[in-house]
Amino acid sequence: MSAVINSPTAATALQELAPGDPARTICFGGGGAAIDLARFRREVRGVADRLPDAPAVINLCEDRYRFLVAFCAAALRGQTTLLPPSRAPAVIDEVLARHPGSYGLGDTPPASPSPRLRQLPERLPELDGAPLTIADDAPVAIGFTSGSSGQPRPNPKRWSAFRISTAQNLAALAELIGAPDGPTGATALVATVPPQHMYGMEMSVLLPLLGPLAVHRGRPFFPDDVARSCADAPRPPLLVTTPVHLHALVESGIALPPLAGIVSATAPLQAGLARAAEARFGCEVREVLGSTETCVFARRRTAREHAWTPLPGVRLQPQPDGTAIQAPHLPEPVLLADLTEVGDDGRFVLHGRNGDLLEIAGKRASLGDLTGKLLAVPGVEDGVVVQLDEADAAGVRRIAALAVAPGLAPAAILRALRATVDPVFLPRPLRCVPALPRNETGKLPRAALLALLRN
Repeated sequence: MSAVINSPTAATALQELAPGDPARTICFGGGGAAIDLARFRREVRGVADRLPDAPAVINLCEDRYRFLVAFCAAALRGQTTLLPPSRAPAVIDEVLARHPGSYGLGDTPPASPSPRLRQLPERLPELDGAPLTIADDAPVAIGFTSGSSGQPRPNPKRWSAFRISTAQNLAALAELIGAPDGPTGATALVATVPPQHMYGMEMSVLLPLLGPLAVHRGRPFFPDDVARSCADAPRPPLLVTTPVHLHALVESGIALPPLAGIVSATAPLQAGLARAAEARFGCEVREVLGSTETCVFARRRTAREHAWTPLPGVRLQPQPDGTAIQAPHLPEPVLLADLTEVGDDGRFVLHGRNGDLLEIAGKRASLGDLTGKLLAVPGVEDGVVVQLDEADAAGVRRIAALAVAPGLAPAAILRALRATVDPVFLPRPLRCVPALPRNETGKLPRAALLALLRN
């Protein structure tokens, strides 16, 4: 498989939302028959015909197929889809308030009645008509950062950027996707991540829209759910997941049907977990690197590689406070807080985030490395090390940690850490909790961590 990657332009040329043979399958699973592009296009037109006039919409659909329909219907009406970092009612209300005239669209009744929250009909309307096209420079989405390092920030996305970045992703996953069985064939895809997250949008919405893939309409969460969803696939599926879900799958001992491959993102994937998953499920685990600001820009086989390979056309320029990312789908370089070392061949190694670096008493460490050492303590199932906002009497911001470690006391964990961690970086307080406040993609919003440490 090859992908043609063009540079974005300001041209208003029309582009198809869902190109391909009308008989190509775009969605499957969920107890229903597979859905082809012809039906999908009719339902997009039908839903678009019933949408209110508005500048923007929050797509709250849980069913991935209905998310696809609602996303394309909104784009067809010239509406921007808002992708908040959480679907909690308070977050939804805040985003609606910041975007006057916008509304929410879901596939289940809203928790509380509101004129700004609408529900798709149980049976989606269908309408014949012209091809589904929009202007290439149409602003189709605004993604919000997760808040793991501060307040969520909006990041507008044009269709040209999504189209070009999807071509890059297809090239990066070509060996795992394989060649389709004729013009109507499609590689199956099962995703544990929500479509509202940028990683979920890229891998479970844009890939089936613009590539030869058919996505499972559900969002399996527990290992049993993942196994059932993969069993629904007509051929070995590509599993799009996170390190948290992958760890649960490996630890569960559950058997999965044959897989085309596994893709992981949203948090650093430990090499040991990647090797365990490859041995357990008999396929490659490919980690992709990206952000809401940049979309995916690099990949690696974590079980065998430490360095990352940039996607086609991507260049990294290390800066004193991070790394500038240049890519064909980005109108200008984006500065990330990640510190990198770029080799002569263009591949690069991550050295943590600028905000993760610590310097105390002339000694240096990183929050990422300290978290890794916490997770390496026998009996610790999950954990994180953070630096608090407030400083002590000497002006030093203290380091704290949260650990999920049934049967272990904080003192026992600290004793184990003393073997690998310099005393000045030992976390105090270290609190044991039943679970970490991970969001839908496994990330840890900083505000939630600090609140848990204060309780």
